[in-house]
Amino acid sequence: MAIKPAYVKKTGNVLLERYPEAFTTDFEQNKDSVTKLTNIESKGVRNRIAGYVTRKKGAAVSA
Repeated sequence: MAIKPAYVKKTGNVLLERYPEAFTTDFEQNKDSVTKLTNIESKGVRNRIAGYVTRKKGAAVSA
């Protein structure tokens, strides 16, 4: 089953709004944060969301 990009972006943005201090530019730490803050059981979905959040945080640092 495919993971819709809109779901990844929506969930990632909600997590960043609610818990901005929980995420950094480190993917491994973000994976743990997504696991703790959500009830997502799928490893693939968790990794996609963590990757999206990591890219968003990296873009914020670069800009």
